[in-house]
Amino acid sequence: MKIGNTVLPDRPLFLAPMEDVTDPSFRYVCKMFGADFMYTEFISSDGLIRDGASSVKKLDLYDYERPIGIQIYGHILESMVEAAVIAAGAKPDVIDINFGCPMKKIANRGAGAGMLRNIPLMIQMTEAIVKAVDIPVTAKTRLGWDDDNKNIVDVAERLQDAGIVALTIHGRTRAQLYKGEADWTLIGEVKNNPRMHIPIIGNGDINSAVRAKDMFDRYGVDGIMIGRATCGRPWIFREIRHYLNTGELLPEPTVNEKADLAILHLEKSLEHKEGKPAILEMRRHFSNYFKGLPNFKETRLKLVTSNEPDEIKNIINHIRATWGEFRSDDSTGLYGI
Repeated sequence: MKIGNTVLPDRPLFLAPMEDVTDPSFRYVCKMFGADFMYTEFISSDGLIRDGASSVKKLDLYDYERPIGIQIYGHILESMVEAAVIAAGAKPDVIDINFGCPMKKIANRGAGAGMLRNIPLMIQMTEAIVKAVDIPVTAKTRLGWDDDNKNIVDVAERLQDAGIVALTIHGRTRAQLYKGEADWTLIGEVKNNPRMHIPIIGNGDINSAVRAKDMFDRYGVDGIMIGRATCGRPWIFREIRHYLNTGELLPEPTVNEKADLAILHLEKSLEHKEGKPAILEMRRHFSNYFKGLPNFKETRLKLVTSNEPDEIKNIINHIRATWGEFRSDDSTGLYGI
């Protein structure tokens, strides 16, 4: 599979762009476990053009992360074009346009999935960004705004005609948010549309190696993007790749392995962000790193309420000393998100 000038392995695995999740520290550990292509957190076009510190900070990229994309969102064409040019200056492998975020504060302003209610502007914006930057442009979107407007087959053709080099489709409408089960049927229709020649990447409910292989086999997508199931479980990339290559399910990492990883992740987070913000964003990962341990409620509460790095490390080392080589009952890699 090829995106622009980037050559990827067969059946590549993508880390989805997620706010307050896919920062450099999390990308570091996902790369360790074999993520083939990663994205930054999505970045506000308004924040970039106004030189907002938090937005500009998200442009920090590292050579070991490549290939990597920067995803931007917004609802004003001129601002998005200017933001794309700024983002291109960070030299990512692609600029990705967010036409899929369903969150009310974004979609109701017409950005993210809100753009699905204004397809002409979506296409005009895409064409303008493609013309404005000298690196490949990709996009991510959903099946449509709601059940009465699942227009992804037509939208995909028009985005391709506008110049994007790959398209990621989340198998829900904006109205669904993240509820219900992702419907990959229309993703498959886009992939099998004879008019389409760009890579199609499927996204939604990929939470196990078995499900990933099933989606590849059933719908023929070129790649798969994994989002929420990676939180506190970056080894899912290794699980999926091993299963795709061998048909064998890897065992869950031991608590010792998870403890090493949790401490490494924390240290990387503290390198990129100061003190409390780094720790606050780590909490969702900590909860999932040790998911499935017996009688864990009290220890978990301490882990996700402490604000001191040394104290957190002591708690993790206590977890290690208590459970050591234990593997959770979810060793098949089949548990949900």
